[in-house]
Amino acid sequence: MKFFEDKRREVMVHIEKFMLEKMNEYLKPIDTIWQPSDFLPDASKDTFFTEIKELQESAQGLSYDLVAVLIGDTITEEALPSYESWLAMVQNVSDDEEGGWMRWNRHWTAEENRHGDLLNKYLYLSGRVNMRMMEISTQYLIADGFDIGTGHDPYRNFIYTSFQELATNISHRRVASQAKKDGDTLLSKMCGVIASDEARHAKAYKYFIEKVFEVDPNGAMLAFEDMMRKKIVMPAHFLREVGLKIGQTFGHFTDAAQRLGIYTAIDYVDILKELIEDWHIADMPDLNETGEKARDYIMNLPDRLLRVADRMKNPMLEYKFSWINS
Repeated sequence: MKFFEDKRREVMVHIEKFMLEKMNEYLKPIDTIWQPSDFLPDASKDTFFTEIKELQESAQGLSYDLVAVLIGDTITEEALPSYESWLAMVQNVSDDEEGGWMRWNRHWTAEENRHGDLLNKYLYLSGRVNMRMMEISTQYLIADGFDIGTGHDPYRNFIYTSFQELATNISHRRVASQAKKDGDTLLSKMCGVIASDEARHAKAYKYFIEKVFEVDPNGAMLAFEDMMRKKIVMPAHFLREVGLKIGQTFGHFTDAAQRLGIYTAIDYVDILKELIEDWHIADMPDLNETGEKARDYIMNLPDRLLRVADRMKNPMLEYKFSWINS
């Protein structure tokens, strides 16, 4: 065990310099990047109440399922303290409070924090949401913990974030598209800029793992296989409402996303295919016998998952969320 920990420590130290070289490309300057107030009505202006009325009128055109998905996405983003503390516990990330990895963690968290702030304020102003019920779900999600099957292993954690940032990019991008169709151009712009952030962050984490594969292909391949055998769970998989058990609301949230085509089983497979291609899994050199077996499993997985996805029926059972005003 100590050998593997030492190996990972060496690798993390090795790739840290590449991360620092790319940090300004993957994270934007704080003084110039967008902020939630850029999109929201300004209370200091005479037009404030007129803008709120316009916002609410546009929000009335959003479908019930889209509001449910937007709330679920918002709660996911609002649970950011869980993600920050989780990443800080990863081996060799928090070894040095002022080191490169903790610097990355803080700056990445700061960018992500804007997402929940923006969406929360939009939902509050929209008038369509029971904010107390939504806030209870957010507090539950943070309090219930954050178990995604990665442990403190940096390889598994960065594989997870590579996958998850791609997934959130898809979700926010599709919500933006659907909001535009429903006539809410403001929400469309909001979700569009959030999706752009997620795409940039995905590039960063994919790059980190690409560098890991260069120096420890077997360790990285086994970590990739392990995460895919466990299945990548969404950050909000513990989502629940008042009176429900951990995770009971999450299935209804994903059903709404599936019905709208916001995030589907096919998207999961497409993300896996993208990672396989970007990390050059098919022609990865220097694998031992165990690494080869892990690669075989990963390469065969997309077709297996597609067969399962093809048999899945679109969920039709509607659910009344406590979050949404009737």
